[in-house]
Amino acid sequence: MEETKFTPQTWPDKPEQATMEGKNKFVGIWIFICSDITLFASVFATYLSLKDKGPAGMEFSAASLFELPLAFVMTMLLLTSSLTSVYAMYHLKNHNFKGVQIWMSITVLLGLGFLALEIYEFYHYVHIGFGYTQSAFSSAFFTLVGTHGLHVVIGLVWIVCLIVRNARRGLSLYNAPKYYAASIFWHFIDVVWVFIFTVVYLMGVLG
Repeated sequence: MEETKFTPQTWPDKPEQATMEGKNKFVGIWIFICSDITLFASVFATYLSLKDKGPAGMEFSAASLFELPLAFVMTMLLLTSSLTSVYAMYHLKNHNFKGVQIWMSITVLLGLGFLALEIYEFYHYVHIGFGYTQSAFSSAFFTLVGTHGLHVVIGLVWIVCLIVRNARRGLSLYNAPKYYAASIFWHFIDVVWVFIFTVVYLMGVLG
């Protein structure tokens, strides 16, 4: 069934769960995300408990350090990438492989833009003396935001591998669950960033 040549008319309504392997992947990605939620809950709790904590005379605080315009642009890039991955899944449901590849590629470009700004932000903080070992606050900040950044890198590598590996294969019930699982992972990354923007940047600036 996985190697069957489909047309838009014969393509299943839920190609990501049309095979047993697809159903297993669908359950597996949600189990993974549940475990990742536990990870992020712990680093969020650590950040909140160590926010603005450091040695006596520490010159850096969340209110004086963070800048909302840069964080806002990063947020828009990531939210837009979530929207483009939705378009990719729309074309996957309609058996339009070219549409899947194009919108997934745009998702990668937007993700790279976000990652570039995050690297710039880290470089800027380190350049002004807010390094990882500067204080408990800085360690908690880089751990939380850096853990999210690592997830972005993993998501980008995952999607690029799918695009390149399946470029000549076309869309099938073998690779459709793989695209769908990557899309769910990317949405999860975006949701986590919304929490980071709210808890770290917005609440940090407002005090």
